[in-house]
Amino acid sequence: MHVPASDRWTAADLDHLPENGLRYEVLNGQLIVNAAPKPIHQRFVSVLGRILEEALPEGLYMIPGVGVLIGDDEPIPDLLVCGGPIEWDDRGIPAAQVQLVVEIVSRSTAAMDRRIKPDLYANAGIPNYWRLETAGFKGQLPGEKLPILFAYALADTGEYELVRRAAAGSKVVMQRPFEIALDTARLLP
Repeated sequence: MHVPASDRWTAADLDHLPENGLRYEVLNGQLIVNAAPKPIHQRFVSVLGRILEEALPEGLYMIPGVGVLIGDDEPIPDLLVCGGPIEWDDRGIPAAQVQLVVEIVSRSTAAMDRRIKPDLYANAGIPNYWRLETAGFKGQLPGEKLPILFAYALADTGEYELVRRAAAGSKVVMQRPFEIALDTARLLP
């Protein structure tokens, strides 16, 4: 196993790790290792990715499972939307080019997806963050059907502000980072 040059991991250290089906990220200088996602998680990624792809304006790209380069950190959102030019052979996308990050919450990633990653993304100036809740959670409203989309926009304070909460069965039209009509019920198998 690769050992970092200092007591902090960097995105560059990830180049020395094996490609073994595990997902490696660097968050706040710490190496995060997650198992491969479950099929239902990948279903959400795939379908939401297609919906985003169909709505993209020219000059923007939707890319699943690619790291966001934030200083020495490299979190990997489930989906991201970025503007070009894109260096397609590089290891990740610089945060300055990212317009939207999407995290699909799993039990094993809930704390990171709800607290740690949004702070990192906001501090990097990424203008839009979406979180998709796919299982029951504290704060779920009575009668609210899963999956539930929480859409956040970066406020003048430098923190994310909730701009839309949309449960399955309700079609919403998002305006940021581009216009997109979405009912999260479409994501279900």
